[in-house]
Amino acid sequence: MDRTLQSHEGLSPVNVAGTLHQSERFRAECKELIKETKQICKRMQEDENQQFDQKLRRIQFLKKELELKLDEVNLEIDDLVVLQSRVTKALDACKEPLEVTDLCMKERLKRPNSERFHDEVDGELLKESEGLKRVESLLQRVTEQISEQLRLNRSAKYGIEKDLKEKSEAQNVDNFCTLMATLSMSHRHRPKTHSTPEPSSVLTLDQWENISYANMAKAEQQKTNSRSLQVLVQSVLDQTAADMQKQVQATTTAIQLNVQKMKNAKNQMEDELVKIQSEISSQRKTREDLRVAVAENEEFLSLTQARLALRHERPGKEQWRDPAQRKLLADVQKITEHIKQLQQEVDRSEDEERRLLNWKLRLQESIDSKANCLYIDEVVCMQRREAVIIQNF
Repeated sequence: MDRTLQSHEGLSPVNVAGTLHQSERFRAECKELIKETKQICKRMQEDENQQFDQKLRRIQFLKKELELKLDEVNLEIDDLVVLQSRVTKALDACKEPLEVTDLCMKERLKRPNSERFHDEVDGELLKESEGLKRVESLLQRVTEQISEQLRLNRSAKYGIEKDLKEKSEAQNVDNFCTLMATLSMSHRHRPKTHSTPEPSSVLTLDQWENISYANMAKAEQQKTNSRSLQVLVQSVLDQTAADMQKQVQATTTAIQLNVQKMKNAKNQMEDELVKIQSEISSQRKTREDLRVAVAENEEFLSLTQARLALRHERPGKEQWRDPAQRKLLADVQKITEHIKQLQQEVDRSEDEERRLLNWKLRLQESIDSKANCLYIDEVVCMQRREAVIIQNF
């Protein structure tokens, strides 16, 4: 009984009220702390969201710049691919003319020895061959330059595409972060561990932006280089096509002039051959006349000699050198000289015919040589060259 009373005395109304007041004040402090922390978290989230918005706007701006630069690089790559195709076609277009030129040079080596001298056609063919080989070498170097520029452009494109991919991934992450609410996050969205970037991977805003600007600057430089290369290559294509057309025309003109020259020479020799043939016939006719004259004179000589022989049968006292005898002796001498002279002319006629026949043979050989050369230049070379058409590359 006494103990019960004693314990109730410790729970006096004053003590209970104090305890309740203290508890209420604690609760109030807790409410105020909760309210304050909520406001702090809200402001923190607002600040974070503001930072995310700024970052997202910056990412979007850089992405647009990168995409524009990527489009420009892609256009340059496409243009260079087309240009490379043109250069390759130009390189292929040199093969047939070079083959035809080499064929013409080899065919002209088949000319007869008398015609195998270094003429203007040989000179033009040689210049054409050397020019075509220089063009091939130049176009091959141009192809290599275009390939190298394409490699550099694709490298710049790769850097921009990689940057864009990383920017897109970062944009997706920051977008998700912006949409996230602390209270709505489920545990599966919460990262299991919180990793802090290594000091070496932490970049300032300027450093972060400079990576993209460096990629764009690289792309811009390669775009400038590409356009300069395109202007240079276009100039090379135009100049080489013009040079080839000029040289091919010069060679063709030289062949045509040489063909006309050989035709004129051949026609002249054929005319001379006709004249020589006619002269040979005339010479033979003259020789026949000479031989007839020799025969006639020999008949006269025989007649005169027969008369002289017959007069030897006169009686002794009648055999004196009378006028008739002297006339017969003189006639024998004259006729003998005539026969000798006529025979000499026959011999000369035969020598002249041999000389004419030699000229005829030489002319015929020259005509055959000209005909052979005409066949090579006019038929073989010119017909082959008809297929050679140098178009603008």
